[in-house]
Amino acid sequence: MDNNYNELVITIPKEMVDFVADYVSNIFNDAIEMGADNIIIRSEKDISYVKDGVEALLSQLDSTMEISFDMQVKKNEDWIQKYKNSIEPIEVGSFYIYPSWYESKDEKINIKIDPALAFGSGHHATTFSCIEFIEKYVKADDKILDVGCGSGILGLACSKLGADVDLCDTDPLSVSSCKDNFILNETTYNKIWEGSANKSDKKYEVVIANIIADVLRLISKDIQSATKDGGVMILSGILDKKEELVLKSFKNYTLIDRKLKDEWVTLVYKKGN
Repeated sequence: MDNNYNELVITIPKEMVDFVADYVSNIFNDAIEMGADNIIIRSEKDISYVKDGVEALLSQLDSTMEISFDMQVKKNEDWIQKYKNSIEPIEVGSFYIYPSWYESKDEKINIKIDPALAFGSGHHATTFSCIEFIEKYVKADDKILDVGCGSGILGLACSKLGADVDLCDTDPLSVSSCKDNFILNETTYNKIWEGSANKSDKKYEVVIANIIADVLRLISKDIQSATKDGGVMILSGILDKKEELVLKSFKNYTLIDRKLKDEWVTLVYKKGN
């Protein structure tokens, strides 16, 4: 093992940390560490491409955003183990979400997710709120579509409740990660594909989309079309200052639930009667 490793610290506005971390996890296959306003990437290999990728991503979103990169060569240490030690399991209602180096809990519905390998471990406010609403609205044998499935954690929660789950993501690495996590949990899904809700050929009792407000607005008609009459749509990834975008896009449906957690809003709509 080399004596040195490369470390890249990306400092960004706190509301963008999870969005950028999701992107980084799709181009960088090792552990990432997330702080309140930064993301830390470490590797013995060259990671300058991560900096270039994030710069390109953010330049398309907001040229005025304050962002800084700090690239350093550091002395090697067991930072993977150090990172693992910083990840704690989390309980959300009846669910227990834990990394593979912890034990499961017999009295809980267990979901095993390794955050060092895939983004979406339940700790973020949007994932937490979605799982709370999944437990409230998803029933056994319901047909579910998880749009933008990422790590697959929301689809896993539905499957553990006995639902029939389809999943999709526009990123092929997320699709691969999702498949791996279903295997890790010895849980099955019905169908998974690369793409979005518009590729579905059926209707669902529950459609879940934990993305970002701008994307929810763009694919709102596809989400609505994929939902059965009488079904529900669980929408998250919505910063409170962007909530109005989503409210306008779903104004023809009945808002039946809302949760605000750490500046992030999760909305539940019902379609029809």
